[in-house]
Amino acid sequence: MFFLKELTHSINLHPQFFGPQIQACLIQRLHAEVEGTCSGRFGYIIAVVEVVEVGKGVLQSNTGFAEYKITYKAIVFKPFKNQVVDGIVTTVNKIGFWCEVGPLQVFVSQHLIPEYLKFDPNANPPAYVGHGQEFGDAGARVEKGETVRIRIVGTRVDATEIFTIGTLKEDFLGPSQIAI
Repeated sequence: MFFLKELTHSINLHPQFFGPQIQACLIQRLHAEVEGTCSGRFGYIIAVVEVVEVGKGVLQSNTGFAEYKITYKAIVFKPFKNQVVDGIVTTVNKIGFWCEVGPLQVFVSQHLIPEYLKFDPNANPPAYVGHGQEFGDAGARVEKGETVRIRIVGTRVDATEIFTIGTLKEDFLGPSQIAI
């Protein structure tokens, strides 16, 4: 799920950057340091949308650096249990497959894949291939590069990373015909 959050970040700036362009330098450093990172509390920081306030710099007497506290608004992505997402398969093996949902990696175990999709070890690239006429998905394939719709069944949050497990064993989930 995507959210617009107001966050804060501290930047230590070297004295060589003090001058008339200090504001632009701070904003550039903010984008470089926070975009693409993961905060366990807020999720993945996708993009900085707006800089709300740049605090006054506080000089550090031991280093000469100035510390600036910046308040900004950012688009963040945080997955939740039972959320349905579309992802692109990156790795397939006999124990399941991994897919990417934006910056998030989701693992789908073989136990959470429907019975009609069987792992084909002889396929090149390795794939879960649809067998039988159940649900009309006899031609369905889950292989590297394919788009799948999954439901997140569990998440675990660390300080700098989010781990998720997904399932295909529900209605309207599985290999998708749409391109992401």
